[in-house]
Order: sequence, then C-alpha cells, then structure tokens
Amino acid sequence: MEEKVLEAGDIAPKFCLNDEQGRKICSGDLMGKWTVVYFYPKDNTPGCTTEAIDFTCAVEDFVKEGAHVVGISPDSEQSHLKFIGKHELKVKLLSDPEHIALEQFGAWKEKKLYGRSFLGVVRSTFLLDPQGIVKKVWPKVKVKGHVEDVLSSLRSMK
Repeated sequence: MEEKVLEAGDIAPKFCLNDEQGRKICSGDLMGKWTVVYFYPKDNTPGCTTEAIDFTCAVEDFVKEGAHVVGISPDSEQSHLKFIGKHELKVKLLSDPEHIALEQFGAWKEKKLYGRSFLGVVRSTFLLDPQGIVKKVWPKVKVKGHVEDVLSSLRSMK
C-alpha cells in the first residue's frame, strides 16, 4: 500500500460515508464552513472516548467559529449510535469500515504492537477551510490538550 501523507495546502480528498443514522454524508456537504475531521481507532475505548467527549465539550465553541466537527473510524453505524448514546456525544460520527477516507487522508497505516505489524488507524486530525483545503494536520495525536490546540489553531487562521 502506497502511504499518502496530506499536508497543509493540499485539497482534502472527497468521500461519502454513512453517519450513525445511516445517512450518507459527503465531503461536499461540509464545504462552505471550516471542518475538523478527526480519525480515531475504535468507539468506547479509553483514548477515543476521551477525545470524543473533549470534542463534544467544545462543540459549541467550534460552532461559534463556524466549524463542523466530524469523527471517522472503521466502526459500524450501530456502534457509533451506541457510542453517541452512551456518552451523549454531540459530534457527527461517520463509519468507514472499508477504510476509504482513512486511506485517502493517510490515517490507515502500518502499526507495531508487541513486535507484530498490522494495519490500523493512526489517531490524526485535519483542519479544512471552507473551500476544502487542508490548513493544518495533526498526524499522531496525543489526546490530552488536543481539542484546545485544534480550536486555538482554527481561531488563529480565521
């Protein structure tokens, strides 16, 4: 698999994925507003839950700045629906079981654990401007303080 790396200035890849309700959401639907696209490995795991809750707590701040927040993982629509319900999440979650957007954005990569190699989601975030241009990339996210960093970056670029 050829490894793609998106950088600031690149045009964000186009995608259409289902949300937790089974509604098709396409990248074109997000145009016209700033968009935070964050990729995460798995619903209901500690780091992913913390990240989703942190984005939920700040979602009104993102909305005030004119931005959407969209989380994408390989989990099913049903898994996302349960995840949202369990934690009262207010961010849009998209299901990418075939790794379409994950691969296009470069968030599906080889990982190593206990000496074993496998393909998986590398937690990463992309800030897109209203025209769909990548303005900032966080390629290997550490959850603590990440949402504040994304919000601060959004505010400084507007």
